[in-house]
Amino acid sequence: MEMIKRLSYIISIILGIQLILILGRKYLVVNEKPKKADVIIVLSGGPGRLEKGAELFKRGDADQLMLTNSNDSGTTAKEAMELGVPKDKLILEDKAISTHTNALYTLEKMREHQLTSAIIISSDFHMRRTKYIFSKVYENTGIELTFIASPYLRNSIIMEGWEVQTIFYEWIKLVGYKLRAYKVAEKD
Repeated sequence: MEMIKRLSYIISIILGIQLILILGRKYLVVNEKPKKADVIIVLSGGPGRLEKGAELFKRGDADQLMLTNSNDSGTTAKEAMELGVPKDKLILEDKAISTHTNALYTLEKMREHQLTSAIIISSDFHMRRTKYIFSKVYENTGIELTFIASPYLRNSIIMEGWEVQTIFYEWIKLVGYKLRAYKVAEKD
Protein backbone atom coordinates (compact mmCIF):
# COMPACT_ATOMS: atom_id res chain seq x y z
CA MET A 1 0.00 0.00 0.00
CA GLU A 2 2.83 2.40 0.91
CA MET A 3 4.50 1.68 -2.45
CA ILE A 4 1.30 2.58 -4.35
CA LYS A 5 1.04 5.85 -2.40
CA ARG A 6 4.63 6.78 -3.26
CA LEU A 7 4.16 5.85 -6.89
CA SER A 8 0.98 7.93 -7.18
CA TYR A 9 2.77 10.81 -5.46
CA ILE A 10 5.65 10.63 -7.97
CA ILE A 11 3.25 10.41 -10.91
CA SER A 12 1.32 13.42 -9.57
CA ILE A 13 4.53 15.43 -9.33
CA ILE A 14 5.59 14.50 -12.86
CA LEU A 15 2.15 15.37 -14.27
CA GLY A 16 2.16 18.64 -12.31
CA ILE A 17 5.54 19.63 -13.70
CA GLN A 18 4.37 18.73 -17.21
CA LEU A 19 1.25 20.89 -16.78
CA ILE A 20 3.35 23.81 -15.55
CA LEU A 21 5.65 23.44 -18.56
CA ILE A 22 2.73 23.31 -21.00
CA LEU A 23 1.10 26.39 -19.49
CA GLY A 24 4.50 28.08 -19.20
CA ARG A 25 5.16 27.42 -22.89
CA LYS A 26 1.75 28.76 -23.85
CA TYR A 27 2.30 31.96 -21.86
CA LEU A 28 5.64 32.69 -23.57
CA VAL A 29 4.12 32.70 -27.06
CA VAL A 30 2.83 36.04 -28.35
CA ASN A 31 1.54 35.87 -31.89
CA GLU A 32 -0.51 38.85 -33.00
CA LYS A 33 -2.42 39.23 -36.23
CA PRO A 34 -0.19 40.73 -38.93
CA LYS A 35 -1.05 44.22 -40.08
CA LYS A 36 0.58 46.42 -42.69
CA ALA A 37 3.74 48.09 -41.37
CA ASP A 38 6.65 50.11 -42.70
CA VAL A 39 9.20 47.41 -41.88
CA ILE A 40 9.53 43.83 -40.68
CA ILE A 41 12.27 43.44 -38.07
CA VAL A 42 13.78 39.94 -37.91
CA LEU A 43 15.69 39.22 -34.70
CA SER A 44 18.77 37.06 -35.10
CA GLY A 45 19.39 33.92 -33.12
CA GLY A 46 16.93 31.29 -34.19
CA PRO A 47 15.98 29.06 -37.11
CA GLY A 48 12.90 29.98 -39.13
CA ARG A 49 12.85 33.64 -38.16
CA LEU A 50 14.23 34.96 -41.44
CA GLU A 51 11.96 32.64 -43.43
CA LYS A 52 8.93 33.98 -41.52
CA GLY A 53 10.04 37.56 -42.14
CA ALA A 54 10.60 36.92 -45.86
CA GLU A 55 7.19 35.24 -46.10
CA LEU A 56 5.45 38.28 -44.60
CA PHE A 57 7.54 40.65 -46.75
CA LYS A 58 6.63 38.81 -49.97
CA ARG A 59 3.00 38.80 -48.89
CA GLY A 60 3.16 42.60 -48.75
CA ASP A 61 2.92 43.14 -45.00
CA ALA A 62 5.78 45.67 -45.17
CA ASP A 63 7.91 47.46 -47.76
CA GLN A 64 11.23 46.82 -46.04
CA LEU A 65 12.94 44.11 -44.00
CA MET A 66 15.37 44.92 -41.18
CA LEU A 67 17.85 42.27 -40.05
CA THR A 68 19.28 42.51 -36.54
CA ASN A 69 22.81 41.34 -35.95
CA SER A 70 22.98 41.00 -39.73
CA ASN A 71 26.43 39.40 -39.64
CA ASP A 72 25.00 36.41 -37.77
CA SER A 73 24.25 33.24 -39.72
CA GLY A 74 20.50 33.06 -40.24
CA THR A 75 20.00 36.80 -40.67
CA THR A 76 22.46 37.88 -43.32
CA ALA A 77 21.60 40.02 -46.34
CA LYS A 78 22.69 37.18 -48.62
CA GLU A 79 20.28 34.75 -46.94
CA ALA A 80 17.43 37.28 -47.15
CA MET A 81 18.10 37.85 -50.85
CA GLU A 82 18.13 34.07 -51.43
CA LEU A 83 14.62 34.07 -49.94
CA GLY A 84 13.48 36.69 -52.46
CA VAL A 85 13.95 39.97 -50.59
CA PRO A 86 15.57 42.60 -52.87
CA LYS A 87 18.80 44.13 -51.57
CA ASP A 88 17.41 47.67 -51.79
CA LYS A 89 14.58 46.68 -49.42
CA LEU A 90 16.96 45.53 -46.66
CA ILE A 91 17.98 47.56 -43.62
CA LEU A 92 20.93 46.02 -41.81
CA GLU A 93 21.66 46.41 -38.11
CA ASP A 94 24.94 44.79 -37.12
CA LYS A 95 25.72 45.78 -33.51
CA ALA A 96 23.10 44.01 -31.38
CA ILE A 97 24.21 41.19 -29.09
CA SER A 98 21.01 40.66 -27.07
CA THR A 99 17.28 41.19 -27.22
CA HIS A 100 17.69 44.45 -25.32
CA THR A 101 20.29 45.78 -27.75
CA ASN A 102 18.12 44.53 -30.64
CA ALA A 103 15.45 46.93 -29.40
CA LEU A 104 17.88 49.82 -28.84
CA TYR A 105 19.61 49.57 -32.21
CA THR A 106 16.48 48.89 -34.24
CA LEU A 107 14.92 52.00 -32.70
CA GLU A 108 17.93 53.99 -33.96
CA LYS A 109 17.38 52.54 -37.46
CA MET A 110 13.63 53.24 -37.26
CA ARG A 111 14.34 56.90 -36.50
CA GLU A 112 17.10 57.12 -39.11
CA HIS A 113 14.74 55.82 -41.82
CA GLN A 114 11.71 57.72 -40.43
CA LEU A 115 9.66 54.56 -40.00
CA THR A 116 6.55 54.61 -37.82
CA SER A 117 5.47 50.96 -37.64
CA ALA A 118 7.12 47.56 -37.47
CA ILE A 119 6.37 43.87 -37.31
CA ILE A 120 8.79 42.16 -34.93
CA ILE A 121 9.67 38.52 -35.70
CA SER A 122 11.31 36.09 -33.28
CA SER A 123 10.92 32.48 -32.17
CA ASP A 124 7.64 31.58 -30.48
CA PHE A 125 9.19 30.91 -27.04
CA HIS A 126 11.08 34.23 -27.20
CA MET A 127 8.11 36.48 -28.02
CA ARG A 128 6.84 37.35 -24.51
CA ARG A 129 10.27 38.71 -23.53
CA THR A 130 10.73 40.35 -26.92
CA LYS A 131 7.40 42.15 -26.57
CA TYR A 132 8.23 43.22 -23.02
CA ILE A 133 11.63 44.64 -23.96
CA PHE A 134 10.61 46.29 -27.23
CA SER A 135 7.52 47.83 -25.63
CA LYS A 136 9.72 49.36 -22.91
CA VAL A 137 12.39 50.66 -25.30
CA TYR A 138 9.86 51.96 -27.86
CA GLU A 139 7.58 53.47 -25.20
CA ASN A 140 6.43 57.01 -26.03
CA THR A 141 8.03 56.95 -29.50
CA GLY A 142 4.75 56.80 -31.42
CA ILE A 143 6.05 53.76 -33.31
CA GLU A 144 3.44 51.02 -33.62
CA LEU A 145 4.70 47.47 -33.05
CA THR A 146 3.14 44.13 -33.95
CA PHE A 147 4.68 40.88 -32.66
CA ILE A 148 4.62 37.71 -34.76
CA ALA A 149 6.07 34.37 -33.71
CA SER A 150 8.12 32.06 -35.85
CA PRO A 151 7.34 28.45 -34.87
CA TYR A 152 10.14 26.71 -33.01
CA LEU A 153 8.69 24.60 -30.18
CA ARG A 154 6.66 21.54 -31.11
CA ASN A 155 2.98 21.63 -30.27
CA SER A 156 3.02 18.41 -28.27
CA ILE A 157 1.83 17.52 -24.79
CA ILE A 158 5.02 15.53 -24.16
CA MET A 159 8.08 17.76 -24.43
CA GLU A 160 11.57 16.71 -25.29
CA GLY A 161 14.51 17.70 -23.10
CA TRP A 162 15.62 20.56 -25.34
CA GLU A 163 12.12 22.08 -25.18
CA VAL A 164 12.02 21.87 -21.38
CA GLN A 165 15.46 23.48 -21.21
CA THR A 166 14.49 26.22 -23.70
CA ILE A 167 11.32 27.07 -21.77
CA PHE A 168 13.13 27.00 -18.42
CA TYR A 169 15.91 29.34 -19.58
CA GLU A 170 13.46 31.68 -21.27
CA TRP A 171 11.49 32.02 -18.05
CA ILE A 172 14.70 32.84 -16.16
CA LYS A 173 15.57 35.52 -18.73
CA LEU A 174 12.03 36.95 -18.70
CA VAL A 175 12.06 37.25 -14.91
CA GLY A 176 15.57 38.71 -15.09
CA TYR A 177 14.45 41.43 -17.48
CA LYS A 178 11.38 42.22 -15.41
CA LEU A 179 13.68 42.62 -12.40
CA ARG A 180 15.88 44.87 -14.59
CA ALA A 181 18.80 42.48 -14.25
CA TYR A 182 20.02 43.25 -17.77
CA LYS A 183 23.62 42.25 -17.13
CA VAL A 184 22.53 38.77 -16.07
CA ALA A 185 19.79 38.41 -18.68
CA GLU A 186 21.84 39.84 -21.58
CA LYS A 187 23.36 36.46 -22.36
CA ASP A 188 20.63 35.31 -24.74
